[in-house]
Amino acid sequence: QVQLVESGGGLVQSGGSLRLSCVGSGFVFSTAIIKWYRQAPGKERELVASITPSGSGTNYADSVKDRFTISRDNLNNTAYLQMNSLKPQDTAVYYCQWFTFWGRGTQVAVAS
Repeated sequence: QVQLVESGGGLVQSGGSLRLSCVGSGFVFSTAIIKWYRQAPGKERELVASITPSGSGTNYADSVKDRFTISRDNLNNTAYLQMNSLKPQDTAVYYCQWFTFWGRGTQVAVAS
């Protein structure tokens, strides 16, 4: 069955960095558009970034542009979200998504 498993979250100081990983299985990862979403407490889930199957095309929410970078390694069925210059408002659960499938999320907390 389809699985998406996120990892790499944690607690970091403002201005710090984290790299999230998403490992996909049960589908042809190399043909999938992968998206990262996040959901902060009391807020709706929002799209953070997306990447095309080849990795040549990426899109970002305005709030993370120039700070976050999405990438992928199709040989290892893994997508990444490199997050730099983290801010307290980046605190959220981050989810990996493909089609209608979601991972369980990884918590990111940024202390001021």
